[in-house]
Order: sequence, then C-alpha cells, then structure tokens
Amino acid sequence: MKRIRCPKCENYLTFDETKYKEGQSLVFICEHCKKQFAIRIGKSKTEATRKEASPDENASRNEFGNITVIENIFGYKQVLPLQEGDNIIGRRCVGNTIQVPIETSDMSMDRNHCIINVKRNKQGKLIYTLRDAPSLTGTFLNNDILADKDNIRIEEGAVVTIGATTFILHTPCEE
Repeated sequence: MKRIRCPKCENYLTFDETKYKEGQSLVFICEHCKKQFAIRIGKSKTEATRKEASPDENASRNEFGNITVIENIFGYKQVLPLQEGDNIIGRRCVGNTIQVPIETSDMSMDRNHCIINVKRNKQGKLIYTLRDAPSLTGTFLNNDILADKDNIRIEEGAVVTIGATTFILHTPCEE
C-alpha cells in the first residue's frame, strides 16, 4: 500500500500501487476536502532519496544531534535534526512553523507538544533540557510524566513519548 498526501488539506490517501504500472497517471478525490488531484506512478524523487539516504542515525547526526521518531501505526521512522536553542517539537500540519515537525496522523500529539533546548555550558559541552509546551496529553520521559514547570536535563538515548509517538535523543559523537 502506498500513501499520498492531498495537496490542499494534507490528508493521507492510500492505494495499492502494485495494481498499476510505471508511467500510469491516477486521479484521486480527497475524501476530506473533495480536492481532485493527479499523480503519475513511478519513482518519486523524494522516495528515491529517502531509500538511498535511509534514516541512519549515526550518519545524520549533525552538530547539535537529532531525534529518531520510532515507526508506529501513525507514522514512519524519521530522523529529525536539532538546532541550538529551543527546538519546538510537535505534529506537522499546514501553517504550523515549528522547528521539529513530526509527520504523523497521531491526533494525541499537539502541534506544539514539547521543547528540547540545546545549549553549550562553559566548557563547551552540549546540554539538553526537555520541557512540556504545555500539551494536552503530557510529555513522558522514560515513562514518567513531566510536571507543568519541569525542565529536565536529558542525555544520549533518552526515550521521550508525546501522545502515542515515541522518539529517542541522539547527541553528536564527541571525539
């Protein structure tokens, strides 16, 4: 089964791509917004790139680390880079301008769910702190819920759950 996204409302539609041959055009009508759009079966540039550059956590660690979103029924595995300062993490949707958008259909994840702050201490070592945005369902660190005003220091391998989605913090390799 293949998932495609409506260009208007970003709702997902699924179809069985094995029933069609490469180069064939298909027309869809979104069940949600009734928008009609067409696609052509074949290798998409994004899919080819995604498979070639598989989400390898070690290869994609940038200067400030990343989070790896664990695949579940709501979304696929994603490796998302972090930046220095506040990294607002939440569900990706139209018009939302957050630093770390997670592609998911998990409606229990808020659009602005939690924040990971990345900063350097006086010795130049990266320090990561996690706090709830605040969200409706809460933010869990290793199965413990964060209180409203908690600012918890986290390290490599921290397991964070927001809604029904879990991600793992990966810090850059320090030599």
